[in-house]
Amino acid sequence: MYPTLRQFITMPGNSSVIGFSLLLILLAGCSKPTEAPPPSVPQVQVITTTTSTIADEPEFIGQTESFRPVEIRPQVNGIIKKIFFIEGRNVRKGDKLYLIDPTPFRAAYLGSKAMVAQAQARLEQANKDLARVQPLLKQKAVSKKDVDDAIAEVRSAKATLEAAKNDVIKAKFDLDNTLITAPVEGRINRSQFYEGRLVEAQSSLLTTIDQLDPMYVNVNVPESYLLRIRRELAENKLERPESIFQLRGVITFTDGSIYPEEGILDFEDIVIRPETGMLLGRFAFPNPSAKNAPGQSNFYPGQFVKVRIKGYSRTEAILIPQRAVQQQPTGSFVYVVKDGKAELRPIVASSWHGSDWLIESGLQPGEQIIVEGMHRFQPGSPVETIPYQAPSSQETSMVTPSSHSE
Repeated sequence: MYPTLRQFITMPGNSSVIGFSLLLILLAGCSKPTEAPPPSVPQVQVITTTTSTIADEPEFIGQTESFRPVEIRPQVNGIIKKIFFIEGRNVRKGDKLYLIDPTPFRAAYLGSKAMVAQAQARLEQANKDLARVQPLLKQKAVSKKDVDDAIAEVRSAKATLEAAKNDVIKAKFDLDNTLITAPVEGRINRSQFYEGRLVEAQSSLLTTIDQLDPMYVNVNVPESYLLRIRRELAENKLERPESIFQLRGVITFTDGSIYPEEGILDFEDIVIRPETGMLLGRFAFPNPSAKNAPGQSNFYPGQFVKVRIKGYSRTEAILIPQRAVQQQPTGSFVYVVKDGKAELRPIVASSWHGSDWLIESGLQPGEQIIVEGMHRFQPGSPVETIPYQAPSSQETSMVTPSSHSE
């Protein structure tokens, strides 16, 4: 059996040991506490801002439109007798499209030709009569009135002949237009009328043909952007070609794919639409695939696409990595190292250029911007700076999947 604590203390010879132990405890309690080491200055990665000339390529929403939508309308009234084309296929210029029953028009044409022959015979007879009476007037065998009547008959016969010839032209025009052909090359739409239907000249829309090469893309540009461009050009912050019609466009489709051919700005509207505050610009893009079978072309009229405009360049631009830009309720900001301390600086960042932000205002060349290590300090605290090491493309690719998986 082990002795209890009370028994241990009262045992002879143990009192001196206990007294010595208590003395050690008192001395330890009275000793001076050691001072904690001062906190180390946090280390951050920084870049030094510089200016450069970069391409300024704004992007706008656009909508595709066929180069020339052609309406097919009849020139004569009649009954559709035959349709030659297959809807939704490509047609060439001159291909047969519709046949309107030509029977009444052929009859009218032949009748007008007969009227011409009749008018010619009348004119010949009038000329002969005039030739007979003119010598008789010198012999006073006929009166002056008889000669005047003969001259009037010749003139009337000539007028009748001219009218008959004009009727032939009109009848031939109507007969020819019973066969409707394609005026352009393109892709033909659905037919609105079929065999046996009565169509009216000029008013009945039979179908349309869309020329798809080249293809137009209409872009609406906000008035605010136009005013900013004008201001920055005046301040020499922006440069552009001598003519705006040298601006080029690059298309990005809704699936993210980029069209390989560049377009050229070929039209800019002269009026800002009051209902939208937008100015219309139109780019023309080559579309040779339009000659392929339906479903194999790159464009369809009515598609929504993004158009990146190329041709502007921004001078003295300041770019900083995207991760250096932070957000707060009042806007964007960065941390600037000034006099060895981290300072919060509001900025205006306008657009992305690769992995960088374009800074519109708030920074000057030569300032140190913190890119990595923002979690290690408070605004106004001292920091130790080292150059920023951008992550390699391999490291970026390793990080990206995990961020998506989260």
